[in-house]
Amino acid sequence: MAEPAGDQELARDLGFLEAYTIGVGTMIGAGIFVLPGIVANNAGPAGMISFAIGGVVSLLTALSLSELATGMPKAGGSYYYVNRAMGSFFGSIVGWSMWAGLMFATAFYMLGFGQYLTFFWGNIPVAWSALGMAFLLIGVNYRGVKEAGALQNLIVILLIGFILVFLAFGVFNIDWSVFRPFNPNGWGAVASTAATVYVSFIGFEVIATSAEEIKDPGRNLPLSMIASVLTPMIFYVLVMLVSTGVLPVAELAGSNIPVADVASEYLGTIGALMMVVGALLATVSSANASILSAARVNFAMGRDKILTSWLNKIHDKFRTPFRAILITGVVILLLIGIGVGIETLADVASFLYLITYALVHIAVIVMRRAEPEDYNPDFKLSSWAYPTIPLLGSLSCLVIVAQMRPLVMIIGGGIIIVGILWYFGYAASRAIKPSLVGDAIAARSQTPAPNKRYRIVIPVANPQTEQHLIKVGGAIGANYGEAEIVAVSVLQVPQQTSLQQSVEYEDERVRRQQDLLNSARQTAQDAELGLRTRSIVAHSISSTVLNVLKEERAQHLVLGWSGKRKRYQHILGSNIDHIVDEATCEITLVKAGDKPVKDIVVLVGTGPNTILAVKRGHDLASNNEGATLTLLTVQSPSSEDNDESEYEGQGLIRSVAHEAGLDSEQYHSEVMISDNVRETLLESIKDYDTVCIGATRSTAIRQALFGSIPEEIGEHADGTVIITRGREYKPRSVTEGIIERLSR
Repeated sequence: MAEPAGDQELARDLGFLEAYTIGVGTMIGAGIFVLPGIVANNAGPAGMISFAIGGVVSLLTALSLSELATGMPKAGGSYYYVNRAMGSFFGSIVGWSMWAGLMFATAFYMLGFGQYLTFFWGNIPVAWSALGMAFLLIGVNYRGVKEAGALQNLIVILLIGFILVFLAFGVFNIDWSVFRPFNPNGWGAVASTAATVYVSFIGFEVIATSAEEIKDPGRNLPLSMIASVLTPMIFYVLVMLVSTGVLPVAELAGSNIPVADVASEYLGTIGALMMVVGALLATVSSANASILSAARVNFAMGRDKILTSWLNKIHDKFRTPFRAILITGVVILLLIGIGVGIETLADVASFLYLITYALVHIAVIVMRRAEPEDYNPDFKLSSWAYPTIPLLGSLSCLVIVAQMRPLVMIIGGGIIIVGILWYFGYAASRAIKPSLVGDAIAARSQTPAPNKRYRIVIPVANPQTEQHLIKVGGAIGANYGEAEIVAVSVLQVPQQTSLQQSVEYEDERVRRQQDLLNSARQTAQDAELGLRTRSIVAHSISSTVLNVLKEERAQHLVLGWSGKRKRYQHILGSNIDHIVDEATCEITLVKAGDKPVKDIVVLVGTGPNTILAVKRGHDLASNNEGATLTLLTVQSPSSEDNDESEYEGQGLIRSVAHEAGLDSEQYHSEVMISDNVRETLLESIKDYDTVCIGATRSTAIRQALFGSIPEEIGEHADGTVIITRGREYKPRSVTEGIIERLSR
């Protein structure tokens, strides 16, 4: 019987760099390029303190989010955490706040884009440019574009480079006398300006909305969110320092392209052009990430029945959540079209996210005290930080909200009221998340016992070969008592499609996936093997398999291979290449033949995995009745006579067999004498239906993953070919050490 769709897992295929650039790419956007003028007008040079306040408040939130996200790594970010901890009433408030906040922020980014485009075409109205680019980005997300992650990384690198040049030259051109008075409008203005600039710090929330797709969340989530706050905060403060120190406040406040005008003062037209290009890239990157995140938050609300699932329909051709993207896009275009001011857009986005984060901090306290069984964060606030950080963080968010303009409070409060009314009018009778606040007064302690069984992971994709792979896995596991086989099927979807949406709307593909795993269970049952299945929806097959190996703490990986090698970018195939390069466990690569396993030959040499290949051949012989095992080696002719070469070959076979634990009666030995080892091996294996060979590669060469001879044999042999590779040690990185220390 097929597993229900609700048991589908979502793959984590975003690493630290991808998660960090998603956050930084959103935060180093319109904020750093557009806000200096607005901030200078409101708070003067003291506006840099406003950015610092926003950064500190965001850092507190990032720490709370890190714990929640590693304890509940689900798509939806803050919405999911609040909904899970405090129930669907607060979930509706936060969901609507996040969705609207991202739409207001996107409109803000697009107006920033339009302002900087006037550097080239001053006669084009800002709103027209903003509408045009917003429409284009909506179309891009509607259709779906591959390789968006690599482009995002490039944009972030360029932006950081531009800003560093801006700062490096700018600090030597500051007129320090302009900082007197430093705070002309008083500290109240500084506090209210902190509310305006907070929109610049919502990038780490974009990371949290993709939490279910980030691999190794205990390391990558807190590290990427904290780094995504600290990097822009430092840049914002320094950019304000240079901007207010180079241009008079009045000029800065009246400029549509403030940082470009500042750069032109000491870098000329080239400097201005550099910052304009940076602003255009940054605003587009920020808007694109926010549109995608808004659609994902929308989907998460639909998943929990707070919104109708009609919005989550996936396009038949483009495989993207087109309805959610279109509705999000229409609202963005409307906000731009009706002429909402750029400062108001920023303020409303900040208001909605500050309310959201105030509730996120409370959710940490609720989850800690309730301690539900499925809450086991990899990153946990230490005793000195809890509950100080959640309480201080929630209070600081509310204090900043209290400084905002009445108009902003009316718009933001209206959206919150919409969320409340929607809950009572629609979601209350449908939503499925009860509140844990009632359980928060009791604590629970869960310490699961470790599973010490030998675990073999087998990715399955082809019905024609899965039976062979499982039998090979069973033969390997027979040497380890009650070994467990984990059969994994990965359903790959485009980056633009939320993973859970594919579970609900890719019915045919999910059905085929479940049929494949049902067949695997039947094969294991017939062979009396212990087998567990995992069906996963993912953006990347290779990253998903690697993540499963870590989660399962697997000792062995059995991989299927078509037997074809690539000649250019990839060697055995893009997925296999990545898995083999990164996996540290033992690997058995299998090219399944058409004939039953009867005549097995192991090619014996002096490589590091020969003994492992002999063991694998013996496993197969022991688990296939009537099978014979031959150990074959090819020796170069001796200068005197071939008897010496024969003797050396027999000695090598005996030595390897002894190391593998085989007695002489368990195998036949054969020594071939030839100058051409490659051709002799290719000719000799024609007499056997199954070939086992150890990987010969010991260094990271480009020509082969397992060694050129094993791969050539695998490519040309007609029968089954098994290539083995032992465990590989990979030391812990510096960042892994840091995050482990922080989580103690």
